[in-house]
Amino acid sequence: MSEQGFYEEEDVQDQVQQPRDPVRSHLKKLEQENKELRQLKADAEAAKKKLAFVEAGVDLSSPVAEYFIKGYDGEISADAIKSAASKLNLTPQSAPQPDPVHAEEQQAWNRIGNTARVGEVGEPQVDFAARIMNAKSEREVMELLSQARVNQTNII
Repeated sequence: MSEQGFYEEEDVQDQVQQPRDPVRSHLKKLEQENKELRQLKADAEAAKKKLAFVEAGVDLSSPVAEYFIKGYDGEISADAIKSAASKLNLTPQSAPQPDPVHAEEQQAWNRIGNTARVGEVGEPQVDFAARIMNAKSEREVMELLSQARVNQTNII
């Protein structure tokens, strides 16, 4: 084989390995990178939006909240979202904190009520219906009925 033929074969092999149009291949590569970066940007914006809704106190598992999140087109900040969500009752309403003076007064009233109940001595409730059913004589039934009338208890 001649030396010139050897170099020609080498040039042909280099052309096969390299793409025909290096500019076009580089452009395709840049387009693919651009597509990936746009997808990453969309994912980041969705995560940012979701975080703003969580910070606003919106329950993401609620079906109504899912529609609210999809349809919300206002400012993506926790305060703006919280304001819009509270109008739709999607954020948990914070319970009003009890007034400490009122709480102390309530505890005092509870102590007084507990003290009054400790001093009470009540008679046990009598089951007149059961006692009448177990009575052995007519006189015993009449005595139980008169006791029930005095206590004004429902017999039946």
